[in-house]
Amino acid sequence: MSESGINFKIGNESMIRVLPDAATRLIGLMDKQGKAEHGALRVAVVGGGCSGLQYKMDLVDGPADRDILVVSNDVRIVIDQKSALFVAGSQLDWSADLQSGGFKVANPNAEVTCSCGESFAA
Repeated sequence: MSESGINFKIGNESMIRVLPDAATRLIGLMDKQGKAEHGALRVAVVGGGCSGLQYKMDLVDGPADRDILVVSNDVRIVIDQKSALFVAGSQLDWSADLQSGGFKVANPNAEVTCSCGESFAA
């Protein structure tokens, strides 16, 4: 696909799925930042954390070259091809828990996770 001259692939929810609570929260955040119509959540896997890999999430204007775009529960998610190898089959949820709340990724590829839930090893 191409959007403003940017070449990207279209993925589906088998790559990553946004659960309803996370979708509601993300749609509200994108609306506040003026990204409701074309914005997206970038999910990346980067080195770091106590288990070796961690998630990085940012609201962006849309996909970049060679990204994979997934639409789930009306939320656009963009993932670079390298990160896609680590997040395939994941679910993104939201927890309002006072101590450990926020966006949470349930990743079937994670062989080891840390106790804080912020990093993993695959």
